[in-house]
Amino acid sequence: MRRSRPCTSASACCVVGEPVELRTGRLRLSAPVEADVDAIHRICQDELIQRYTTVPSPYRREDAESFVRLVAEWWDAGSECVWALRDAEGLVGMVGLHRIKDGAAELGYWLAPEARGRGYMAEATRAVVDFAFGPMRLERLEWHAVVGNTGSARVAQSLGFQLEGVRRSGLAGHGARMDGWIAGLLATDPRIPQAWSV
Repeated sequence: MRRSRPCTSASACCVVGEPVELRTGRLRLSAPVEADVDAIHRICQDELIQRYTTVPSPYRREDAESFVRLVAEWWDAGSECVWALRDAEGLVGMVGLHRIKDGAAELGYWLAPEARGRGYMAEATRAVVDFAFGPMRLERLEWHAVVGNTGSARVAQSLGFQLEGVRRSGLAGHGARMDGWIAGLLATDPRIPQAWSV
């Protein structure tokens, strides 16, 4: 079984192909593994996750199995970094840096319904942003969300993302294209909460 390495220094965190473990005050972030498949499958039955993210709908157990395999391949290739969020009870969500290329990546995340309202996602994404702009030396992060996904927007605002506009029919949904918000955060931006008029 593959194990994540704790991130203890900048040089240790830059090895392509080895999942890196991050920790916050309440959470451990590590690559999802086969033992997480049932939890991922259960959580991804949530109607909001299916409406606002790119997970398949309906979401089958086979989709969770495929996802875990893909994450391992992404880490190996250095193309995407995806972490499972774990609290004292177990897996509660997922956060990732997607489409890593030319000094930029897209930040994406979802959280189990029972874990919402505790500040978990803000805590986890802060650690991932620190990793992206620190050891990974990325220059820009983007955030995309379906217009109306205010929960995701609140997290991005708390991290300092600046709203850059609405992409009309910019996001592919389950059978239809949807308008999407886009926001950006540069490594040189102050990491202070933003207020958007959305």
